[in-house]
Amino acid sequence: MPNDREANKTRTFPVGEPQGSRFAAKLRYWWCWAAAAVMLLVIGIPAIVFCWLIRRKSWMYPLANFGASTWLKACGARVRVRGLENLDPDTEYVFVSNHRSYLDTATLFRFTGKRMGLVAKKELLKVPVLGQGMGFVNIIAIDRSNAERARRSMEIAREVMHEGYSFGVFVEGTRAMPGELLPFKKGAFHLAIQTQAPIVPVAIKNTDVLMPKKAGVAYAGEIEMVILPPIPTEGRTSDDIMELLLETRAAIAQELKANN
Repeated sequence: MPNDREANKTRTFPVGEPQGSRFAAKLRYWWCWAAAAVMLLVIGIPAIVFCWLIRRKSWMYPLANFGASTWLKACGARVRVRGLENLDPDTEYVFVSNHRSYLDTATLFRFTGKRMGLVAKKELLKVPVLGQGMGFVNIIAIDRSNAERARRSMEIAREVMHEGYSFGVFVEGTRAMPGELLPFKKGAFHLAIQTQAPIVPVAIKNTDVLMPKKAGVAYAGEIEMVILPPIPTEGRTSDDIMELLLETRAAIAQELKANN
């Protein structure tokens, strides 16, 4: 419908100014990836082999959380979380977040207080060690260029949720440029309907200042992640997908706007 397409079009918000020298930020950017490589070699390989040998996939989660926290610190990022009181410890959710930076993935994975899977782009499977370890923490690669493979990925996500995990989805499908909120895709909302899990809108702020897309820089600073009140899906059907999408988008957009 035209009105729905209008409500789901790209929006742009003001972007803050980074603090510090651009030269130092370029050095920090490469340091971030060097730190990631060392962590994958020193922690990732032994952890994957150990968990595979003892057939205890869930034991990878504490190590993955440690790795996410350590990498964010190595990048000079501090994380402040608001809204954890909105979550029930005994409920599984579909977390729906905006996405502007590589920093978002570690932030969402680590700081909701939930064991969760994530949807990631298929190119991550090609990263040595990381690609092999993704399945241990229910990170599912999705090929958006192939509808059948994308559908199968969401089926796997549904199975993961039935095992008692929450799931996080960056619903724009790719990183946005600084200040942008791209149109939302529907996969996360189908997942929520099929599992009858509440949808939790998440607004991640300032990562587009600290490590913006295509800039090759990483500034030190604070990331703010806001966990907004869950949106119930009980009794909702596929006919309600667009309504849920727009309600979730409006909540995230309002929070992003409030940052400026």
